[in-house]
Amino acid sequence: MRSNRTLFLIEVAVFTALALLLDVIPFLSFKIWAQGGSISLAMIPVFILAFRWGLKGGLLSGFLWGILQVAAGTGYVLTPLQGFIDYALAFTVIGFAGIFAKQVQKAIQSGQTTVYLTYITLGVILGSSLRFLAHFAAGVAFFNSAVEGQSVWVYSLLYNISYIIPSLVISAAVVFLLFHKQPRMLLKTA
Repeated sequence: MRSNRTLFLIEVAVFTALALLLDVIPFLSFKIWAQGGSISLAMIPVFILAFRWGLKGGLLSGFLWGILQVAAGTGYVLTPLQGFIDYALAFTVIGFAGIFAKQVQKAIQSGQTTVYLTYITLGVILGSSLRFLAHFAAGVAFFNSAVEGQSVWVYSLLYNISYIIPSLVISAAVVFLLFHKQPRMLLKTA
């Protein structure tokens, strides 16, 4: 049991650091907005933890990644509440992909490829969608429309969807391919 907890903590630390690196390395992350929002591979480590460790791994890694962005100075914070929603909350909820961890691991153990790949895809969609909702809500509450005459609701929708959708597609494709080639990687070995 102790080695399982140690493995969990090590993986959370390593994969959270990897998420931050994937988000800040210029050739791995395409920043499309000055105030935040990038198309990157950075959600993938959080999804890996979510599918390996369930909610606790995914939520913890997502939360730490969001906090690290602010600590590293890459976050765009106007107020404490906006910072909480856009970083602590938005990145934590990516970990809700872990809701499907048991189904994914059971399908891997029984060799049901289509089933585990379906659950992985659903998890990536769920985590990315919840992240979008948090960013969208913060955009409506804290940012005015940058386009004169445009509703703040429409602006926040277009702004946030412009990077979340491509990141969702890239993450789903990479996680799908990664686990299709190495499904046992999702099983804990300790």
